[in-house]
Amino acid sequence: MSKKKHPEHVNHERWLVSYADFITLLFAFFVVLFASSQSDRKKQVKLAAAMQSAFTPLGTFEAHSKTPPLTDLSSASVSNAAPAALTPPLPSTSRRETPEATEKRLTKFLAEQVSAGRIRPGSITMRITPDGLIISLHEAGFFPSGSAEIRATSIPVLSMLAATLPAGPLRVEGHTDNVPIHTAQFATNWELSTARATAIARLLLEQGSIDPPNLSAAGYAEYHPVASNATEDGRLQNRRVDIILLRHSAVSQ
Repeated sequence: MSKKKHPEHVNHERWLVSYADFITLLFAFFVVLFASSQSDRKKQVKLAAAMQSAFTPLGTFEAHSKTPPLTDLSSASVSNAAPAALTPPLPSTSRRETPEATEKRLTKFLAEQVSAGRIRPGSITMRITPDGLIISLHEAGFFPSGSAEIRATSIPVLSMLAATLPAGPLRVEGHTDNVPIHTAQFATNWELSTARATAIARLLLEQGSIDPPNLSAAGYAEYHPVASNATEDGRLQNRRVDIILLRHSAVSQ
């Protein structure tokens, strides 16, 4: 007597395999989006290369593409800057540009930073002189009183500023008001102004693409005021570090 054949069992849950693959790819996609919003370009490049090598076998990226289609930070607009996801403002230029053109670029950038609450209104001012464009960093926004240590909250904006400065010679000058200082660290305003100038110069070298021979730093204490030291407002304007984008090299060839 032959055995009765039972109907073959049909697996109705095979769709879960495809669904699991889809969820995995979707999760990876959002990881890429999150990572691409970060400001560290070097980490982005490494992440992009890792994601490409991981997903190329799955056909997520085109096989002939050397890099996945992630946004280049050098062309990103200034919108989500740090402390929360700070992105570079304007691409730095490898060619010389006029002080007037630089002022126009930076005016828009600074307006966006003030609007976003990343810097205080009036903490960075600019003016054009026969020497070139002067970018003044006023003490209140960048240094504690009597200190040459850059405020941590202002470093992201200064880093963005350094990255967008045009090629060419520049000089960093430290200035103070005429109120004497005598601390364990600074005997006079000469030491304070020089220390602040070199602190900004060091940051520009570390965060920008400045050729070191094109950079100089100096401290002038209270002897190059831009306003009267007779009033508090005038003294506030005099306590500053000037970044001067020179029209011509200060070093004779």
